[in-house]
Amino acid sequence: MRLKNVLSLFDGMSCGQLALHKAGIEYNNYYASEIKKHAIAATQHNFPDTIQVGDVMKLEGKDLPKIDLLIGGSPCQDLSFINMKGRAGLTGEKSKLFYHYVRLLKETKPKYFLLENVASMKLADKAIITEIMGVEPILINSALVSAQTRRRLYWTNIPMDKMPDDKGITLDMVVDRYAKREENFSAKKEAFVERKKKTMYVAVDGEKSVPITARGYAAWNTQFVSNHDGMIRDLTLREYKIMQTIPLWYHFPMIKSKATDLIGDGWTVDVIAHLLKGIKDDK
Repeated sequence: MRLKNVLSLFDGMSCGQLALHKAGIEYNNYYASEIKKHAIAATQHNFPDTIQVGDVMKLEGKDLPKIDLLIGGSPCQDLSFINMKGRAGLTGEKSKLFYHYVRLLKETKPKYFLLENVASMKLADKAIITEIMGVEPILINSALVSAQTRRRLYWTNIPMDKMPDDKGITLDMVVDRYAKREENFSAKKEAFVERKKKTMYVAVDGEKSVPITARGYAAWNTQFVSNHDGMIRDLTLREYKIMQTIPLWYHFPMIKSKATDLIGDGWTVDVIAHLLKGIKDDK
């Protein structure tokens, strides 16, 4: 299966291209709608042939060629339970960008589409999206293919025979318990860790442990883990990549905090690759 044109909205660091490669799906052109400068820089560094098409709000289907696959994860900030105080749902300033995905879906009429968002949204918002998309969402937890808990909903017309196999990956398979603490581990972080340690740090069977902050959200640059000697430290960039099943060859031409921002906003590559594989089997 070879696709002619792929359109990715809210493309970020282009996890969509990583997933297409992982799924073994070739394509001629990949159009990316993104406005974050460091996201575009990362994408163009790793996939220089990417065609950047700018702001989704200004993008029109008539200016694009025939699209075979439309993908995107519209912003979740106003939908996620992590934002309890300001959770405005689909009327929120960022999450209402979902309607631009819908607009471009209607304008481009792709053969295949895939939309992703958080599973923690309100039932009312989930129902609205489901009605508009015309398909029931698939709930997949990234814990099946990685060492993180990340529950996401996927609305797609790509056939899927089964859920991803549970690889049984634990955090201890990912982290280096002897890694050094980074030099910028500040006193402020130290105080935060001490304050939260009793309520948020969990040791399982004396061996396995999970980060102090909730895994699977955009604040990946505030994730912590314990070393063999009990020292709390930041996850390394390598560990962040593995948690999101991002290949180690993917290079971020920027400081770590900007890289982890992109990783947190991005997709678990192996989950998306599993969903996209259905294109190869579809007749």
